[in-house]
Amino acid sequence: MIDVAPLNPLRRLQALGQSVWLDSLERGMPRPEEVARLVEVDGIAGVTSSSEIFEEDVAVDTAYRRDIAELAGGGMDPEDIYLRLAIADVRTAADLLWPVFEATDGRDGFACLAVSPHLAHDTDGTIREARRLWSMVARPNAMVEVPATVAGVHAIRELIADGINVNATLVFGVARCRDVASAYLDGLRLRTMSGLPVSRVASVVSLFLRPIDGVLDPRLESMAALGSAKAAHLVGQVATSCAKLAYQRWRDLFQGESFSAVAREGARPQRLLWAGTSTGNAGYTELRYVDNLVGPDTITALPPKTVDAYRNHGRPRARLQEGAREAQAALANLASLGIDLVAVATQLEAEGIRKRIAHRNALLASIGRKSEPADRRFVQTAPQ
Repeated sequence: MIDVAPLNPLRRLQALGQSVWLDSLERGMPRPEEVARLVEVDGIAGVTSSSEIFEEDVAVDTAYRRDIAELAGGGMDPEDIYLRLAIADVRTAADLLWPVFEATDGRDGFACLAVSPHLAHDTDGTIREARRLWSMVARPNAMVEVPATVAGVHAIRELIADGINVNATLVFGVARCRDVASAYLDGLRLRTMSGLPVSRVASVVSLFLRPIDGVLDPRLESMAALGSAKAAHLVGQVATSCAKLAYQRWRDLFQGESFSAVAREGARPQRLLWAGTSTGNAGYTELRYVDNLVGPDTITALPPKTVDAYRNHGRPRARLQEGAREAQAALANLASLGIDLVAVATQLEAEGIRKRIAHRNALLASIGRKSEPADRRFVQTAPQ
């Protein structure tokens, strides 16, 4: 048994009711023994997926070289190769997290795999691919990531009714959090109406924080430079205000009467997951999105560097429910400045999908290049 430091800030988050998931699955990072240590020492309780990280690994031609060559030699195209490798990784992560899944009675211990971003606006296509991924991974502690577009929200309803665990991702606003929660509840109701169990159906909604401040801070700073004290006060505050308001709405829904009927059937609440928690701004403390949003029944997804930083100097205290009125006032002030948060969320969603499509295309192109015989690659890349 690994000794657990009693004052490890990551473990103290767990004691405060907040789960810590590792933000993004990298092959070979961490290795199985490192996952065991992260689980036992730091209480890491889940892993999200990242095609960007996968692309980086393939691009540097390290962990995947042999597997790509073997699968290509067997006649697989780049899409099938990617799927085979990604599913193997998710299965490994799910197996390593199985003790967490069992210990928490299915509350945590999930490993995520994303549907293709090309299907972000295709409800039927998303449903088909999610069902296929769920069947291929074949782990009850797998979770399928679905972009929470309008089409994605419709898909989430059907997938929950199927009993498929869903991470609703690329969410950038309070209104979409509500839409996803409603789809989750509808899916649970459909499932109970069919006489199917709901006690092991799990879902999270991933609210991305850094992009919200990233797009709004420059606009607010420009207004502040022209003398707007209101704008100056809002710089760096919008994302955490959105999270706090989303949490208040979450409590109203999942601790209220509308959820009680399915709760009596054993259903568990959908949880809010804070994503995009690395600040990316030299003017902000690196842990602002972690320390300021600690609260029960939530998840914070941290990239490896932020895990290390929080372990070393995190300040865990339940702050999520503090300043709820101020958060609501901040968003009202934003509207009074002529900034439409729904429009901002729509913009960020479109940008997020474009980036994921670009990463997926680059990944498949990289796999395709590495699938070619070595002599052909040499001819194509040799100087003319």
